[in-house]
Amino acid sequence: MNLKNLFISFFVTTTMPMSAQTVNVRGNEPGEIIPKEIYGQFAEHLGTCIYGGLWVGKESNIPNQEGYRTDVLNALKDLKVPVLRWPGGCFADEYHWMDGIGPKEKRPTMVNNNWGGTVEDNSFGTHEFFNLCELIGAEPYLSGNVGSGTVEELAKWVEYITSDGNSPMANLRRQNGREKSWNLKYLGVGNESWGCGGSMRPEYYADLFRRYSTYCRNYDGHNLFKIASGASDYDYNWTKVLMHNGGGNMAGLSLHYYTVPGWTGSKGSATTFTKDQYYWTIGKCREIEDVLKKHIAIMDEQDPKNRVALLLDEWGTWWDEEPGTIKGHLFQQNSMRDAIVASTSFDIFHKYTRRLKMCNIAQIVNVLQSMILTKEDKMVLTPTYYVFKQYAVHQDATYIPTDVECEQMDVKGANRKFDAKLPLVSATASKDKNGVYHLSLTNVSADKEQTITVNLEGIKASKAEGTILSTDKIDDLNTFEQPNKVKEVPFKSISIKNNQMKVKMPKNSIVTLTLK
Repeated sequence: MNLKNLFISFFVTTTMPMSAQTVNVRGNEPGEIIPKEIYGQFAEHLGTCIYGGLWVGKESNIPNQEGYRTDVLNALKDLKVPVLRWPGGCFADEYHWMDGIGPKEKRPTMVNNNWGGTVEDNSFGTHEFFNLCELIGAEPYLSGNVGSGTVEELAKWVEYITSDGNSPMANLRRQNGREKSWNLKYLGVGNESWGCGGSMRPEYYADLFRRYSTYCRNYDGHNLFKIASGASDYDYNWTKVLMHNGGGNMAGLSLHYYTVPGWTGSKGSATTFTKDQYYWTIGKCREIEDVLKKHIAIMDEQDPKNRVALLLDEWGTWWDEEPGTIKGHLFQQNSMRDAIVASTSFDIFHKYTRRLKMCNIAQIVNVLQSMILTKEDKMVLTPTYYVFKQYAVHQDATYIPTDVECEQMDVKGANRKFDAKLPLVSATASKDKNGVYHLSLTNVSADKEQTITVNLEGIKASKAEGTILSTDKIDDLNTFEQPNKVKEVPFKSISIKNNQMKVKMPKNSIVTLTLK
């Protein structure tokens, strides 16, 4: 994570003439599979994401399962988390893994220099992370220390995790209580190496990646998917250099993109904003499509066989920390605005999965655009959590192209080349392995309900049912005092006749439908 590319902006919005709100679902033109990893999560040692969020320890009075919060654990199981990235973020390049293994009373403390100077006791380390992934059914994604670590250190970590042989690191793992190796597929070689991961030039990092990836070997049937530290949003030269110089061991290249408006000289409040600021935020969120297109075009030019995957392993909204919380812990609330950022982003991600194979929202608990908020023994599910839950039906399904014709708004920003037509309807569709079609629709309008005509081309359906996430105000959110103000409920405002569907959607709403 990095604060690069913050900017001060203002905006104007003007409504364009009304047009028909129509979505054409092209069921006779199936696209790529939507990898379940598009719905990935990210857990960094930052604020109370790990300590207090995921982990409280076995001795805690908070109900827990072997140290993991029971309420959070169950919520994550319900979410069907496909992949979890750890331990950072910027933290990854200061993390020395051997401090986090062995008896907890013998693990040294460390200062988290990136995030508030918090002292951590290393009670959550390699065993705790991989065991968590097994408990919730998530694929581990390990982010290795390149910035302050060594090739030997990362190579030994891979051996410790994946070797089943009579090797020094495998035997050390057994000594620490784990006989069988863990499954590790995704290995990130550094994080934001252009910034907090070492302030490197792309040419220098490309050589480092080749060196590190050489010594991180495949043990006992494990086949590492090695991911190079990629660009920050608009740095297309970084992608160009890495694709040219990264070498044959690069299976994936990362990308980071945050929705960070900064219209008041700061990043703005997560809870207090105007409608104009809301619309600007969705416009900025949608700019990810242009960013993806440009990075993918560079990759296509140098990798026409589509061998190297693009991984958007940090994305989401980034607002000012909540007043009264610890500086540097990045605790922010989560409103319906954030939910619409999430649904709109997924609608875009689904279109580019030929190259885009994973996305990891930042972050899973208590940090930035999180799924879950905790405070002592209390837990709250955020509006964004419910979007991930609604959209779970699209995991590993076949993408069905959609065309949207709808009212748009002009959204303009100063001090950045940002000038967008913001559609007030967003949509995506898919067909699962059982042949069932699912359609997700978002009414972006904060002002009025919309009746959307959905033309089902090549799809036979006589009825539909689903859920809706909707609020009266775009800044509505869940709190520890009112934890259920925003949540999904059954949705029935649908009619189908002759393969044409009418969906009446309230303002500020997200619907996911199953067609039957």
